Amino acid sequence: MGDVVNLNKFRKARDRKASVKTARENRIRYGRTLEQRNLDKNRLEKEQKKLDKKKLSLQKQQEDPDSEY
Repeated sequence: MGDVVNLNKFRKARDRKASVKTARENRIRYGRTLEQRNLDKNRLEKEQKKLDKKKLSLQKQQEDPDSEY
């Protein structure tokens, strides 16, 4: 007679393999390296600083509200 096997172990092992495969595909599809994320973060900060330099200050507008900027 054959050995008694626990089917739950086989089912769980099969599910783990499937989830590992899905995770690998997602890392390839959506994953970004730390360097790429830092580069984008630095670019956004640089653009924000550039925009902040171009803003008109509220103090200038409050000092002379009749003048046009």
